[in-house]
Order: sequence, then structure tokens, then C-alpha cells
Amino acid sequence: MSTYHFIAASETFLTVEEPLEEVLRERVRHYGEQGKAIDFWLVKRPAFLEAPELEPIGSAVPRPAAAVVSTDEKFITFLKLRLEFVACGRFEAPSAAIPDALASAA
Repeated sequence: MSTYHFIAASETFLTVEEPLEEVLRERVRHYGEQGKAIDFWLVKRPAFLEAPELEPIGSAVPRPAAAVVSTDEKFITFLKLRLEFVACGRFEAPSAAIPDALASAA
């Protein structure tokens, strides 16, 4: 089982209103230069927000939602500070409630 950290917000906020694509593109470039494997993903309509243990956070995120999920807590903290108006949390997967950390509910 792995621990995943995330920021979540409305899909429009993350993919249109904020320069998230630029931030993620720069991160991919940096990882390539460092020879590091990608440990973050953009998930549109993330299914994990429906898990009972994430209900307080999940219910606060406008739908349709999107999330950046990572195993790197520092990267998610950076995104939280950079984007400001996002929900932030973590979860363990795979689990009974969250069999696939990157699954979409769409």
C-alpha cells in the first residue's frame, strides 16, 4: 500500500483558470534532467474523492473536480501554496474504499 498526497479543486479552476499545465510541464522537464521517474498525475473527476474517509474534503470540492496526485508530499505542499484555493489531503491505496489511486469517476 502507498500513501498518496493530493490537491483537488474544480476541473475548470485547475485546468483553465490556473497555470497548472505550465507548472506540471516544468516539473516533467526537471525530472527528466534529474533522471527521476514521474511521481505525480493529473486526474480529472478523481474517484478517490468519493471514498468515505475523504468525505469532508470531497464534499467541499466543486464538481466536476480534478486533482493532482503524487507520492511526493513536498510537491503537493508546493502546489497548495502556489494555487492557494485548493483542497489538500492524503490517502492510502490500494484499499477497499480506494482500489485505484488514479481512477476517474467519469
